[in-house]
Formats: sequence, structure tokens, C-alpha cells
Amino acid sequence: MLFDFTTLAAQDRYKLMVSTIVPRPIAWVVTQDLDGRVNAAPYSFFNAFANEPPVVMIGIGGRKPGDAKDTGNNIRETDEFVVNLVSEETAQAMNVTAIDFPHDVDELVQAGLTTIPSTKVKPPRIAESPVAFECERMMAIELNHDRTLILGRVVAMHVRDDAVMNPERCYIDTPKLNLIGRMHGAGGYVRTTDRFEMPRIKLEDWVVRE
Repeated sequence: MLFDFTTLAAQDRYKLMVSTIVPRPIAWVVTQDLDGRVNAAPYSFFNAFANEPPVVMIGIGGRKPGDAKDTGNNIRETDEFVVNLVSEETAQAMNVTAIDFPHDVDELVQAGLTTIPSTKVKPPRIAESPVAFECERMMAIELNHDRTLILGRVVAMHVRDDAVMNPERCYIDTPKLNLIGRMHGAGGYVRTTDRFEMPRIKLEDWVVRE
């Protein structure tokens, strides 16, 4: 069936995209405003886009026109943020931080989380998260009145010690991170425990079809 995005309402386009572009990794973003107040919120319009320079991108939508949420506003003002990844063990706490709390409410306190100082940026990282990327804003692309794409350069990365197999060779025990992803619907998530191996095919091993 064809869905003509040029004629569909924004909410319908959203439903179609999040129902099919799955699973999506979750950026659990911690920012800090100019007064030092910390904010945390999850975003599933997120991924890595380059390794040189190391770039991640987050899509941030507002609650209403002209509202870029605290995350977007804080990044614009300070140029810094931390992307934490979500494990199954931290899923419930992540869900609490997704509540639309007032500006003066600390989501991390509400979720019972603790923080650790970052090494290169001012916003802290979430201690309970198995992976965290300290980022500096490279660019903010304003898509419309309440949608922004944030490109961040990763300046430091933290991985839980027990998931690092060989630090010199940068080998990570990915299954041990027990990360989750976003699926469809209002509350759909997926574990990353159901995996299969499929080695990449080398050209010399392929018989070209005539």
C-alpha cells in the first residue's frame, strides 16, 4: 500500500515511521542549563552517523509550537550534552524521565538515579547507564517551529568496566550491556538478546549471476 507523505498529517507520518523503523536505539540525554539545573530525557530518533569525526544525531520535538523542550534549549545555550544508553535494568527509570515534568523538577531524582561528573563536558552522566557519550554540539538544524536535529561530536565515552573485554584494542562485550531499543506503539520496546550471526560476503567468494 502506498502512503503519500505529501498528503498525510504529521501525526500519521509519525505513526508510520515509528511502526516500521525499528528497533531504534534510545538516547537518554542529560543536559544542564546556565544555572546548573540538570535535565534528563529519552529520545529514540537517534543514532550514530560517523566515526571521523565521531558524530551522533538526535531528533528533538517540542511539546507545542515554539517549544524545543528543556533538552533542546539547554544544548543551544551550553553546546554540551551526554548521551546515555538504556539497559533493560534501567528501562523503568528511563520511562520515569520521559514524564513531562515542570522545568524545576529534576527527572533524575524522580527516577531514583545517581550521576557521575563527566570528564570533558559540564552535564553529568547517569551512573546506572552502562554506556555514556560526552558530546559537544556541532550543529543544530531547525526543521520547523518545534523540531530540531542536534549533531554532536563525541569527545569522550564511558563503558561499564565489566563489559570491556580488551581496552587496548577497544573490544566491548556488547551482549553484556543488555541494551534495549524502541519499537512501535506507545510502550513498545525490544531486548537485544535475540541475535544471529551473518558474516559479510567477500567479493571473491561470490559467483556473479549472468
